[in-house]
Amino acid sequence: MGNDQDKIMQYVNTGEVNSGGANTILNSGAIGSCLVITAYDPVMNVGAMAHVMLPGSFRFKNQSQTTMYAADAVEEMLSQLNKIGTEIENIEICLVGGANVLKRENDSIGKDNLDSVEKLLSQKQIKIKARSVGGFERRTALFDIAKGCIYFTVGDQKQKILWQTGSKQK
Repeated sequence: MGNDQDKIMQYVNTGEVNSGGANTILNSGAIGSCLVITAYDPVMNVGAMAHVMLPGSFRFKNQSQTTMYAADAVEEMLSQLNKIGTEIENIEICLVGGANVLKRENDSIGKDNLDSVEKLLSQKQIKIKARSVGGFERRTALFDIAKGCIYFTVGDQKQKILWQTGSKQK
């Protein structure tokens, strides 16, 4: 497998979707009301990460940054995995984010992002394996594709494992 120094670190910023193989680590930090979606295919040992900012889909398709929206980001993520040869039934999904970090009473953007992504995945019959969502603290997500492992932090806490392929977590 090689060591971690041989791996390529790809940062997935707000509105971006990236994918890669076993030599890739996908990293997304400063997740507030945004929602990070990780998708892993343990058969092909490939994965993708999307950093969604808004629910729904972008109405004007001639714009370049449509993956800020949940539906467009999910489609792009699945398209990238499909090009690598992934079968949709092999995909394992984890979600991180969707918090109300500004602690505004009527701020529902985090929940709206979560609801939008959950609905899209349900329609595609893709199950969510694990999640760290909601609350009031920022998060980070790191996806080591070779290990099939998603790590996360909440606030200033230490990094923990959210999901590892083959694990019995819900």
